[in-house]
Amino acid sequence: MNFRSRLVDGPASIGARTRARRWDLLRVIFPDLASYRVLDLGGTPDSWLRGPVQPKSVTLVNLASDQLLSGDAPSEPVPDWLTPLTGDACEPPAEALDGGYDLVFSNSLIEHVGGVVRRQMLADVVRSAAPRYWVQTPYRYFPVEPHYLFPGYQFLPIAARARLARSWPLIHTPAVDWRGGVGIALEVELLGLTELRYLFPEAKIHHERLAGLTKSLIAIRS
Repeated sequence: MNFRSRLVDGPASIGARTRARRWDLLRVIFPDLASYRVLDLGGTPDSWLRGPVQPKSVTLVNLASDQLLSGDAPSEPVPDWLTPLTGDACEPPAEALDGGYDLVFSNSLIEHVGGVVRRQMLADVVRSAAPRYWVQTPYRYFPVEPHYLFPGYQFLPIAARARLARSWPLIHTPAVDWRGGVGIALEVELLGLTELRYLFPEAKIHHERLAGLTKSLIAIRS
């Protein structure tokens, strides 16, 4: 097991413990989650199949159609309560916006959609699709950038980030050339507290902490 797996991806990793605490918080804030119709923007069936609670239904919208299959059993049909749809979470397909949702859920997506206009589009979808929402995103000012596990990566010039994207051993999928490195450097735009409050003005902001420092922010309307 490599260092990244021990730290983030493995079942006993810090990342796994953080995700378990996040599930616990979700169930505390939304105790009736098992009866909800959920719209998950950017999620995958696998995350719900691994979770401790099964909502009444979950509609998932994800650009990457390959991620809409469970990693554990890609050849088996998705359960009836899960409806995966391939599409852009900022402009969901019509069948994803049929109304009647109790909760919009989005985990570690908004920092990937690209630019302030796209983030506002996503926020508008979240705020209009259901009376409740949960939007989690890594905190820009946590000292270790969570996607690349490099201290201060988010504050480096793009050229330096592009070089690291080709050589840093803890990046999940290293770039093979300069252009790919720049693409990786531009792909993530972490948010701070001010941006999240601007996008979700009626939300309560929960600070998810690690070693006393804010690691992630969660915008919650309950």
